[in-house]
Amino acid sequence: MQRRHFIQTTALSLGATLLTGKELLAGILAEDPYKMKDLRGGVGIFTERGGTIAYLINKQGMVVVDSQFPEQSQHLIAALKERSDKPVKYLLNTHHHGDHSGGNIAFKGVAEHVVAHQNSLKNQKDTAQKQNSVEKQLFPDLTFTDSWKQKVGGESIRMHYFGPGHTNGDSIIHFENANVAHMGDLLFNGRYPFVDMTAGASVVSWVKVLDKTLLTFDNKTLFVFGHAFDPEKVTGSKEEIKLFKDYLEKLITFVNSEIKAGKSKEEVLKATSVPGVTYMQGQGIERSIGAAYDELSA
Repeated sequence: MQRRHFIQTTALSLGATLLTGKELLAGILAEDPYKMKDLRGGVGIFTERGGTIAYLINKQGMVVVDSQFPEQSQHLIAALKERSDKPVKYLLNTHHHGDHSGGNIAFKGVAEHVVAHQNSLKNQKDTAQKQNSVEKQLFPDLTFTDSWKQKVGGESIRMHYFGPGHTNGDSIIHFENANVAHMGDLLFNGRYPFVDMTAGASVVSWVKVLDKTLLTFDNKTLFVFGHAFDPEKVTGSKEEIKLFKDYLEKLITFVNSEIKAGKSKEEVLKATSVPGVTYMQGQGIERSIGAAYDELSA
């Protein structure tokens, strides 16, 4: 926790009984809006608004995974500078969506390189052109097809591409010595996922991607998730990956059976749950049902 954050929180707790409701609210809003949590081996996570960010700090430099939005990245950069005077060697993008790469621009002149899968770069450029916001972007200058590896100090970082899932350009980023793997939006923990068919997503391939993930990493790997229904549960183990994979498999089985029964997409979208699934919570089931219907009926 940031020292300033701790002091503010403690002061608010001690003085709450002396403040009016309006004064207390003003004090709460003055707190640091973000959270930083160290995991292990110099790797930690930053959460505020958007997909979970990971960072590495060691004696040779820093590495950041994803960037949320410009304001959030400015908060992150300031916090990192409080912890280290070393340069940001790499900014790594798990994929192109704005809540994960929209803050890239804040790293202009800060990060030495931006790295992403080649499909992610294409998706970033296509989206920026459609939104007429090319000048507001910092695009990756390094791309790869299957894997990319680099050392920063004593840490070895590898980016894996296992195929289409949430998009057609999702990377898993593994800090090998710390054994921390950032899944990006290949894992929505307990929350119904967004399946971006406009960017080459595939529910069927997503299952295969998760199979490869389970085979690639060991049982001691700590995973970082792009999103979670419970915002405190953005890290976990293979168990969460197995649960999410089970959801996708049951989703495919359910939608296939509805298609074979002759039901229209509109009829299938009325479903409020997938048979046999208790892991997912909240709203948004129609996102994955609709995507699965489009893919499986094509």
